[in-house]
Amino acid sequence: MLPDGYKPSDLVEPNVPFIFKEKLEKRLMRKEAAQALEKLFAGAKKDGIHLSGVSGYRSYKTQTALFNRYIKTHGEEAARKFSAAPGHSEHETGLAIDVSGSTGKCAAEDCFANTPEAKWLAKHAPEYGFIIRYPKGKEAITGYKYEPWHIRYVGINIAKEIASKNITLEEYVQHMILVSK
Repeated sequence: MLPDGYKPSDLVEPNVPFIFKEKLEKRLMRKEAAQALEKLFAGAKKDGIHLSGVSGYRSYKTQTALFNRYIKTHGEEAARKFSAAPGHSEHETGLAIDVSGSTGKCAAEDCFANTPEAKWLAKHAPEYGFIIRYPKGKEAITGYKYEPWHIRYVGINIAKEIASKNITLEEYVQHMILVSK
């Protein structure tokens, strides 16, 4: 869990398109992640893929409201498979963002997995320091359903290692703990 009152001190708005026009907190990311995201979007565009941001940073207050809404509409057990409890969301770190194609079609929905944008992300995100945080087939490890739209900044070296080994961030961290003992 993140410390009480945690808010990254270096939140900035990446210079990338979003599927909404409003100036909301969900446009923000930590500075290093935002700069990497700009490069990722530029690389995608060079390959003819047009990405847009859907949801980046969320405050504890926003995550609480969102999580409670999901519990109300889906029940707590189901909500916990696709949404983190307040204080536990990667969005609160400023290192994660949900992305979609520029039209916003299938944004944060299962149908995104079959889009050219999702296929490009799966193949190229590590080159820019991002991982698909909740990969298909790893639900028992991550605790969350497959989310091809949710990318997490971990840095290029770690992202490439995670991708090359086809492991999750949890498996990577566990490996690093064992190696350091």
